Amino acid sequence: MNTKLTIQLALLLAVVLAEAKQTNAQTPPNMALIPPGTFTMGDTFNEGSTEELPMHTVYTSAFYMDKYEVTKALWDEVYQWATNHGYSFDNIGSWYNGVNYGKGPDHPVLAVNWFDCIKWCNARSEKEARVPAYYTGATQTTVYRSGRVAVQNDWVKWNANGYRLPTEAEWEKAARGGVSQHRFPWSDADIITHSRANYNSDTLNAYDISPTRDFHPTFAVGGYAYTSPSGYFAPNGYALYDMAGNVWEWCWDRYSSTYYTLNYETPLPSTFPHTKNTHSFL
Repeated sequence: MNTKLTIQLALLLAVVLAEAKQTNAQTPPNMALIPPGTFTMGDTFNEGSTEELPMHTVYTSAFYMDKYEVTKALWDEVYQWATNHGYSFDNIGSWYNGVNYGKGPDHPVLAVNWFDCIKWCNARSEKEARVPAYYTGATQTTVYRSGRVAVQNDWVKWNANGYRLPTEAEWEKAARGGVSQHRFPWSDADIITHSRANYNSDTLNAYDISPTRDFHPTFAVGGYAYTSPSGYFAPNGYALYDMAGNVWEWCWDRYSSTYYTLNYETPLPSTFPHTKNTHSFL
């Protein structure tokens, strides 16, 4: 079986393990196997941006994805190794502006840009003796470890066994958890409440039936929104946590207003990297 190892980085970021060719491989610890096949990608209910239309069918190969958003503890562990091995980053993985928006080491890492994310993926790969995915040119000889390099699609070693960001199609398929025609990554009901996700609840949408409004009462402090611990809420059908609410997550694909009008078998980057979350909660 050809599979891709994918892992989630949480925060304003989502992380994935790079593609790996494996035969009869066991699922790595704390990862979930996302099966191969087609799914319908896009805004099912026509409630979001017009750029999320038209809906279209996309095929993805099998891949592994980390069950949990990347925690601050994991980020720090790899970050410390990386800075001792020739890597440099723009941010240490926290956001403090009079208020510290991250609560602890078991919460998702925050305020990491796209460049830092893909460098971090490379660092984690090298730390674990895996082959890095991202390079500074099409020859794929120099591992991307510093600066802000506009890594192109053909600079990525897609058959490496290291970590990488998921494509938007991979992220959306994983987030849906094997269900379709639903707003959220659970299939028992088309509603959302604070018992299911950490988000900013309001009365604008009939499907938001939370008895508590505004920021999640368990995690908000003094009118400020805070993250919830990775894995705090129930997982989706693929055993992935926090695929709705909590933090936004980075994808590999870059933003294009015409992305959904093109017929991609394997979606490719466009112009600017962007984040994903099932809905713009939090």
